[in-house]
Amino acid sequence: MKRLLLPLLLFTSLMAQEPEKPAAVSTLDEKDLREFETQPEAVKSLIRAALALTRLKLTYRYASHEVSNGGMDCSGSVYRVLLDEKVPGEIPRQSDEMCAWTQSKGTFHRTENVTKLDEAAFEHLRPGDLLFWSRKEGVEPGRKLPITHVMLYLGTRVKDGKPVIYGSSDGRSYEGQKRCGVSVFDFSLPKADDSKVEFYGYAAIPGLTKEEVRKATPAEPSK
Repeated sequence: MKRLLLPLLLFTSLMAQEPEKPAAVSTLDEKDLREFETQPEAVKSLIRAALALTRLKLTYRYASHEVSNGGMDCSGSVYRVLLDEKVPGEIPRQSDEMCAWTQSKGTFHRTENVTKLDEAAFEHLRPGDLLFWSRKEGVEPGRKLPITHVMLYLGTRVKDGKPVIYGSSDGRSYEGQKRCGVSVFDFSLPKADDSKVEFYGYAAIPGLTKEEVRKATPAEPSK
């Protein structure tokens, strides 16, 4: 029995240590963003910090928010920027906690059944806002909200008006190419018939600027 157990344990260990994909990332310069110069200085600094991280060739690494680890996950990449920019208060680490944080501060905008970025639901969206995706199957164990993904809205590109976002992913795309790691990505919404994922909403980062908080009336919860 012991002779059989050792190879089994070794196999399990090797499976758990499956090598990460190498970084395949994209970046932009701040001057490539149409709205950048009109933003408050705190938002400019935030976007500069995010773009700087996209130039470090960091891969996607689950549960990491440290550059020294060689990669970060989605909420880790956002958390890293918020920490580095010294956003006041106790910054949450998980994506669902970040969403709850923005809700508690009154900056969250709920969206439901959105399929296009030119819909009225996005009229309050600004560069520097947090973007949240959720799972339709419900709340995962250990979470209070169904949020599974968070990224940062950068604005639109000067050359074509295309909306772009910052974060970390293993599978999202930029200009038709799959990316892996801390990168710039296209801002795209799940299809209406997607049975697993929906775009949940967006929010200004609490305490980032001293501007009047942009508020919207949250949509009624689905019954």
